[in-house]
Amino acid sequence: MENTMKLKSKLLLALLATSSAAFAQTAPAAPESTLGYNVGVASEYRYRAIGQSRGEPALQGGVDYAHSNGFYAGAWGSTIKWIKDAGATDGSTELDLYGGYKFEAAGLAYDVGFLRYEYVGNKLKNVSGFTNANTNEAYAAVTAGPATVKYSYSLSDLFGNINSKGSSYLEASATFDLGNGYTLTPHAGRQAVKNNTIYSYTDVSLTAAKDLGDGLSASVSAISTNVKSAYTNAVNGYNGGKSIVVVGVKYSF
Repeated sequence: MENTMKLKSKLLLALLATSSAAFAQTAPAAPESTLGYNVGVASEYRYRAIGQSRGEPALQGGVDYAHSNGFYAGAWGSTIKWIKDAGATDGSTELDLYGGYKFEAAGLAYDVGFLRYEYVGNKLKNVSGFTNANTNEAYAAVTAGPATVKYSYSLSDLFGNINSKGSSYLEASATFDLGNGYTLTPHAGRQAVKNNTIYSYTDVSLTAAKDLGDGLSASVSAISTNVKSAYTNAVNGYNGGKSIVVVGVKYSF
């Protein structure tokens, strides 16, 4: 009887071990990479607080790839009007191409990368006082808790400004989780346009956002700059640097 009990115990232990191994093998592993998409609309497209769509709605969308090793790449596009407003005959679409590397060290999160602004088919260089709008930037950011500081440096002329290579944008922001899907993000930035100081400015904004679930989110941003007339276009007199409230909706999937 004792031998029989020992045999049963050994069989039970073997079955348990086999079940545990099978469970471990079938547990889903974390994906090595992710691919996401987003589409949205904004009541006006503002970039670094300056109007890009003449106070009118803009359609936007993008794709993002991220690998578990920290490398990422993506593309994002939007309808724009500022290039035509400057007097060019073409240039109604902005396409941004970017890639970089994210990592953590000493309790801080870092992000370094490259960003190409492609203003598809733009003819801005044919307008007196401008050069090609396409721009290359390198950037670096550091995040501590909810706060992020980011520095961007232009490797080419910046957004069509002649001899502006070496321009920079320094910004600081913080995103606070208010619970129930709400976040609040204050932001301040300084755009320094090399050899074109009339286009340099400081901006501030406050954005409230809500996660509506199932990939849908909405936001409202109050935006202001110290720009007076430098970003008022000659075609229709719209001041792209005036204070404004922008509303946006985005769907991510």
